[in-house]
Amino acid sequence: MKVVILDDYQDAVRTLPCFALLQGHAVRVFNDSTQDLDVLAARLAGAEALVLIRERTPISAALLDRLPDLRLISQTGRGIAHIDLKACSRRGVAVAVGSGSPHSTAELTWALLLAAMRQLPQEVARLKAGQWQGSLGTGLRGRTLGLFGFGNIGRVVAGYGQAFGMRVLVWGRDSTLARAREQGFETAPSQQALFEQADALSLHLRLVEQTRGIIGAGDLACMQPGAVLVNTSRAELIEPGALLAALQAGRPGRAAVDVYEEEPAPDHPLLRLDNVICTPHLGYVEQDSYQLYFTAAFEHLLAFAAGAPCNLVNPEVLGA
Repeated sequence: MKVVILDDYQDAVRTLPCFALLQGHAVRVFNDSTQDLDVLAARLAGAEALVLIRERTPISAALLDRLPDLRLISQTGRGIAHIDLKACSRRGVAVAVGSGSPHSTAELTWALLLAAMRQLPQEVARLKAGQWQGSLGTGLRGRTLGLFGFGNIGRVVAGYGQAFGMRVLVWGRDSTLARAREQGFETAPSQQALFEQADALSLHLRLVEQTRGIIGAGDLACMQPGAVLVNTSRAELIEPGALLAALQAGRPGRAAVDVYEEEPAPDHPLLRLDNVICTPHLGYVEQDSYQLYFTAAFEHLLAFAAGAPCNLVNPEVLGA
């Protein structure tokens, strides 16, 4: 099959052991990202299979209309909110999804939390500039870790909080609260209480219509001046502009952010704030995670090519 892989920023996919699975197929890999419809249509011209790296490129009906040869989209991970599934089904394009691991994102979440609490980037910059100790960091033991959401990643982060001697406080929908209590974690009485009590608040929600903008300016204004907000989930969980304004106002006093409304985001206004640590969406960007994601994506592609498609979210296209 003619295969295209988009948005491989580091040109890392070719280095994975699982890339050998595609031997015998014609593979093109693009290392930059574009949202331009004409450019995307040109890059994907003649492609029979498309391998997507998470949600980096939206697949719209307008784009699909210009890809008559496309038969399969093999998605790394399970999320497909960026794919117009109805348009795929109308065009007869099968969509296969994979699975992932929570550990790489949970580990980055904790790295960002530690770096923000101890102000590590600022201290590293001072030392390289010939200076010495310019801030007083904040420890974790005995402080409150707030978790908004308690899915696969949130549960791992909660365990890290326990290991560091923190009080772990969970908020979310009713099923989230019930699951947290079953596992022995304390739950907040309200969303406002979570924001008020957390010394460190980490977001672990899926982005769906009900959670878009679920965190508003009022929530952030409830946070303590010494608190840290960590977001390795989705930028759109926070209403537009609210985090920037809150950080400029000093509540919360610090943030660590791995996700942005539009990516890549080299000119995002948060990058200009000294009280924010910004990383370029590295949560799942890790060797073991990539090997897991792409092994599944390539195996689903091979199964489709062999006439035995699996893990399709729109299996009705097979009959058509």
